[in-house]
Amino acid sequence: MIFNYLKIAFRNIIRHKAFAFINIAGLAIGMACSIFILLWVQNELSYDRFHKNADRIYRITVRLGDFKAAVNTASMPPELKRKIPAVKNFVRLSDLNQDVLEVGTKKFEEKRIFYADSTFLQVFSFPLLRGNPATALNRPGSVLITRDMAKKYFGDEDPMGKTIRMDNMDNITVTGVLENIPANSHLQFDFIIPMSTIAQTNQDLRDNKWDNFDFYSYIVLDKNFIPTAANLVALEKQLDKIYKEHVDPKTLNVDFHLQPLTAIHLHSDMQADLPGRGNIQYVNIFFIVAIFILIVACINFMNLATARSARRAKEVGLRKVVGAGRGQLIGQFLGESMLIAFIALLIAISLVWLLLPEFNDVAGKLLSIHLMDGKILAGLLGIALITGLVSGSYPALFLSGFQPVKVLKGNMKTMGGNRVFRNSLVVLQFVVSIVLLAGTALVYKQLSFIKNMNLGFDKSNLLYMPMTGDLFNRQDALKSELKQNPLTSDFTISGMIPVNLNNGTVNVQWEGKDPNAQIIFPNIDVNEDFFDVYQLKMISGRAFSRDFKGDSSNYVINEKAMQVMGMTPANAIGQPLTQFGVKGVIVGVVRNFNFKPVQQSIEPLIIRLNRSGGIVTVRTKPGTTAATLKAMERISNSLNPAYPFSYGFVDQDLANQYKGEQQMGNLFNIFAGLAIFISCMGLYGLSAFMAEQRTKEIGVRKVLGASVANVVYMLSTSFTRLILVAVLIAVPISWYAMKQWLQGFAYHIQIGWIVFGAAALAALAIAWITISFESVKAAVANPVNSLRSE
Repeated sequence: MIFNYLKIAFRNIIRHKAFAFINIAGLAIGMACSIFILLWVQNELSYDRFHKNADRIYRITVRLGDFKAAVNTASMPPELKRKIPAVKNFVRLSDLNQDVLEVGTKKFEEKRIFYADSTFLQVFSFPLLRGNPATALNRPGSVLITRDMAKKYFGDEDPMGKTIRMDNMDNITVTGVLENIPANSHLQFDFIIPMSTIAQTNQDLRDNKWDNFDFYSYIVLDKNFIPTAANLVALEKQLDKIYKEHVDPKTLNVDFHLQPLTAIHLHSDMQADLPGRGNIQYVNIFFIVAIFILIVACINFMNLATARSARRAKEVGLRKVVGAGRGQLIGQFLGESMLIAFIALLIAISLVWLLLPEFNDVAGKLLSIHLMDGKILAGLLGIALITGLVSGSYPALFLSGFQPVKVLKGNMKTMGGNRVFRNSLVVLQFVVSIVLLAGTALVYKQLSFIKNMNLGFDKSNLLYMPMTGDLFNRQDALKSELKQNPLTSDFTISGMIPVNLNNGTVNVQWEGKDPNAQIIFPNIDVNEDFFDVYQLKMISGRAFSRDFKGDSSNYVINEKAMQVMGMTPANAIGQPLTQFGVKGVIVGVVRNFNFKPVQQSIEPLIIRLNRSGGIVTVRTKPGTTAATLKAMERISNSLNPAYPFSYGFVDQDLANQYKGEQQMGNLFNIFAGLAIFISCMGLYGLSAFMAEQRTKEIGVRKVLGASVANVVYMLSTSFTRLILVAVLIAVPISWYAMKQWLQGFAYHIQIGWIVFGAAALAALAIAWITISFESVKAAVANPVNSLRSE
């Protein structure tokens, strides 16, 4: 019997090729989209879960009011292990370091170097290919390198015990080779150097300081500790208590929190965090999009199957007459839908396999699909099974319910399916499509807003060069060389570029300050040319000047700091200000400018005069960027020959901060287009069937004088009404969804109704074009042919 059902199913596919193509193609594209999205979602959710103790590892974070940071003091983790039995181990990591490494003639600037405690490989489960995990980081001056770095520096030689020259000063010895770091790790690095290497030069480590937050700290909890919400809160209170034993809350009143290792990638909205974070909001959005795209494809199948039900009515009637029960008929029709779903799955897998490299480029991932993986195979079969059941359930129930007496007598008035139900499915299809279209438009507008918004300084034509090696010691010569060349003469030297400042202090005093107030002030050190090079605007007072020798202890603040201090442009100048014990006065107030990503509002900023170097920023003249780069490279090579020349562009660094949003926008574009395409495939099939069903009516109308336009209008009206209903439903849904997304940005566009109007018109236009092909074809047909049998 099953073989017979399959044979009938294949005959129906072959007999009705056009409708079979629409069904299979729609389901295949919908499945392929869902597989792509689910692979992406699975990757995002898998971060850091490969560690053996992933469920017991927590990162210590700190909070002061609304300010949250991912860093901790150097002194806390060792004391936690000594005083809290639940804490079994810990590891501290420095921020990522940038150093020049050299082996023989091979010299490279590396930007992914961590200093870490010797317990690093006890806490984390990064595979060690060579070396002893228990001792690899015990000795100062040792280093762990990844497999790619071993190949890069040593080729096919055994790297163990080999020496690497660092910053032309120190030698470090390879004591272990790690497997390349998985892409789904929030820690991305190429080198690990023991923390003991810098124990005597780092002030926080040497002096056991508790008031500086410069390290990422991870603890491993005891196996017997049950991580319930109440237990974790109690443990956090212990952390707070220990900290207050060393730092008076009147000096710094912070509280500590434990962040699960597996939550870091998607649930980190903290400052001073490591790069490459994800966003749980995007995961939820795309998971819902995957489901709805699959539903849109299933709706096509349902609509076409029920609309064409009259063609199979006599088959159902005859089967019932010869004794077939309703359950057998339901099984037959579900079997047919399952067959189509599995054919679509095979096509979908082929599409995913072919297009995965392109998808990886768009999504910025290294996804792969392993069909021999039991979980992936089960997931794919599950998608096909669910798709077959969902798409085939209503047609099966509907077709199996035909009464044989009415069918065999030719009473076909009730055939064609429940029109209200079918229309509801069409509406749902276009609701999904319009929501995706409106979402795509708003994401694009927000990204465009970010790209073009006024940051408070001119970000274009700004080229920077870090001062490494001898450039620090030969600053006078560097400044002289830069001034003499007209291509580089417009330059400034600052402690960092104002793109994503990750420092801050509460150690700021001014007259009238509330003694209980603890406000975090980011700060930046700049020289006298900074304000001109970045084209910042002063609203009161002046910028730093070489004409005023006392500026070495004076300050410039931004508008936000002025407001926080309770000052105005009229009285701020000359007010005393003390930071880190250095007394000075405020000499200027600069207009607010963004020095952090636009997801964060502008914070109070203190600007100090820079005397120690850092980063050279040059404002290039339009059209001279390449020449300026060559000039800076010549200067760097002549003054600092032992270090490779490195540079960056301020506008590129700013753009890189919104890479996640850009990737989301690109994916939205693709999936919105495919959702519309799938919807239109179903609409085309439905309109073709409706035109075929009304052939005689069209013929009669044409004989009675109806024009082609009249007929096209008649056939299009019902679908137009459905799309207008979809617009009314989709607009509030998309408005609410995008409002929630935009709340993640401190600076964002206002949601205008023109976006929804444009999405609605686009959906209508696409639908009309889709319908018009079959409508016009039916309208221009010769009525003689349609009425010949009458």
